[in-house]
Amino acid sequence: MPADAAGKAARGKDYVPADYTWTTQSKNSSESMPCGGHDVGMNVWVENGDVMIYVARSGMFDENNTLLKAGRLRLRLTPNPFNGADAGFSQTLKLDDGAVYIKGKDTEIRLWADVETSAVFAEISSKTKTDATLSYESWRYKDRPVTKAECQQCSYKWNLPKDCTTYQDSIRAKGNTLVFWHKNREQTVFDFTVNKENLDGIKNNLYNPIGGLRFGGELVAPGFTFCGTTDGTYASTDFRAWNFKAEDIKKSTITLNLYDGDKAPKIPTAKESKRRSAAWWHAYWQRSYIIPADRNDNTDNPTSKWQGILRNYELFRYMLGCNAYGEWPSKFNGGLFTFDPVYVDPKTPFTPDYRKWGGGTMTAQNQRLVYWPMLKSGDTDMMASQFDTYLRLLPTAVARTKHYWGHGGASFTEQIENFGLPNPAEYGKHKPGDDYGMERNAWLEYQWDTSLEFCSMILQAHFYTGMDITKYEPLIVQCLQFFDEHYQYLAKQRGVKALDGEGKLILYPSSGCETYKMAYNPSSVVAALRTVTEQFEAYKAAKGIQDTSAYALDSTFISRIPDMPLRTIEGDTCIAPAIVWARIQNVETPQLYPVFPWRIYGMGRPGLNIARNTYLKDPHALKMRTHIGWKQDNIWAACLGLTDDAARLNLEKFADGPYRFPAFWDPGYDWAPDCNRGGAAMIGLQEMLLQETPDGQLLLFQAWPREWNVKFRLHATGGRIVNAEIKDGNIKVETEKTK
Repeated sequence: MPADAAGKAARGKDYVPADYTWTTQSKNSSESMPCGGHDVGMNVWVENGDVMIYVARSGMFDENNTLLKAGRLRLRLTPNPFNGADAGFSQTLKLDDGAVYIKGKDTEIRLWADVETSAVFAEISSKTKTDATLSYESWRYKDRPVTKAECQQCSYKWNLPKDCTTYQDSIRAKGNTLVFWHKNREQTVFDFTVNKENLDGIKNNLYNPIGGLRFGGELVAPGFTFCGTTDGTYASTDFRAWNFKAEDIKKSTITLNLYDGDKAPKIPTAKESKRRSAAWWHAYWQRSYIIPADRNDNTDNPTSKWQGILRNYELFRYMLGCNAYGEWPSKFNGGLFTFDPVYVDPKTPFTPDYRKWGGGTMTAQNQRLVYWPMLKSGDTDMMASQFDTYLRLLPTAVARTKHYWGHGGASFTEQIENFGLPNPAEYGKHKPGDDYGMERNAWLEYQWDTSLEFCSMILQAHFYTGMDITKYEPLIVQCLQFFDEHYQYLAKQRGVKALDGEGKLILYPSSGCETYKMAYNPSSVVAALRTVTEQFEAYKAAKGIQDTSAYALDSTFISRIPDMPLRTIEGDTCIAPAIVWARIQNVETPQLYPVFPWRIYGMGRPGLNIARNTYLKDPHALKMRTHIGWKQDNIWAACLGLTDDAARLNLEKFADGPYRFPAFWDPGYDWAPDCNRGGAAMIGLQEMLLQETPDGQLLLFQAWPREWNVKFRLHATGGRIVNAEIKDGNIKVETEKTK
């Protein structure tokens, strides 16, 4: 019997996630519901009887590196079936088939995105004949100057040129069809960045994904006819609407086909897309789940706060699945589901394209939290967009390293553009004679280690599922090689010896995240180098790689990694942030990174008390503790078996957000909906339930309150799927193999 069939037989019937339903209309776009698939995200809501949809697609970056929305759709039926006390209105996100259903009097609209192409479908069904108006609404019907207040939406940030403009789209409508596209100029923020960062000499060797990029879509509405344009305002933004009318229709299926390039690709019929998309989503939910042990239906009715966080876990995992196969990873600062910014912050009355911290800019410390939970949820196929992004940027990272410092390895910065260079504003101001490779930025200087987390994710994806990661081997090697060569290079700039008296690297100046600056051997960097090197050695051994000549990394590198810095607090040994540091710049707690993500300390591992002492006694860790945004205290508490703290912090982390959809969280340190908060919350919940020792022994419910009756299906290393339940303190567990 195949592994998936055996697993199904062991579990009984397939898992069906709970529907999520509203029975009243929404006030505005902040009260929208997510819907999507493949690489498309939609915000769906019904306002004053109008069905409203924002559509976004991964990779729609303009000249300024703003991540543009495709536009807004508005559908109005006459007479309106959604208004009135007798309408019986409902809006349901049916997770099992990944679609939103809007129902009213004698009418249903089904919305979904195809899971294999970038196509959106809206299926209208009415028992009686109805008139309808479909509008494509665009705020990019004209050139729009980007104001200084809006600068965070693009990569220029506070280096905004005086003539910075979001250029208008080309929009054409005829009959039942509308086409729109945006064609980037050849000169973009990429060119500005290259020049500012003194890289013109190697410009032709650098990756440029936005120069000349063309993207757009084709809207087809059978039974409708274009009838002209009108102007209006929504929220704080003026727009132009291209309107289509239909009379006496009962059925119509509207399609929106999004694409790059000059020609719309072929898309499936609505019937085929509905079938295969529903099948994909159903299979998606069979991969993993965390649900109350006594749940016996598919209605959304959590009866306690802890059951509510399980619902929010599922809703956020749905949001991640909407960009399962995008060329570009899901953005930490809103993903594909941002809405009118004035509803996030009244001080930002900007267009729907606005988000704080940029569209093409990736803050790696935040971004990583979106992808770590995919290992245990069994979604390693969805991690490829993040892995491949780093792989595309590798030649640029190697070229800039060689250009600036003359040695090997790949330097990936913390705030990095989708073309692989530091954000030009965060890069800082340089003068002749400065080291142009260093960011002159109080938060970001000397921070290069986050790329190692993605290297570890790649290796663990292999350990979990057997994923073929051969193409990523150069990425892992070059990231490690950079630290080996660069810190020997820096040591030789200061003195005669490249290593310290024990033959170890001198990691100075370095950085403990953005917090402990001008640090000497920060524990987060030491742990990163040791863990990734050990994981890579284990990978090579398992793969039977004997000849290491193909790897530029010296086989003795691991012996040069410094020891973990420790210190004593109130008589107890703790992990130190570093041997020494000059200042504290931010509110991260890198001294607990050796717990997660690096797993040197934790349950079933040596030195557990050292890590617990750090969590419980380090004055900075205590002062900085919170559940907000990208904070990881909930994860560390779970990894250390501190049940009370893990329960409290995860309840706070996964509590309903302030907007109508529970998994749309407030901006935190970033933007709404806060996706790195959702990722950190997922990790914390998973760690409460399932951990592993270094030799792969499973540790169940290490930080789970015994009175919370729960069952889960999660993934572990070695291709294992763990099905477990705790009910009234009694534990049941079954393990399957996926290969």
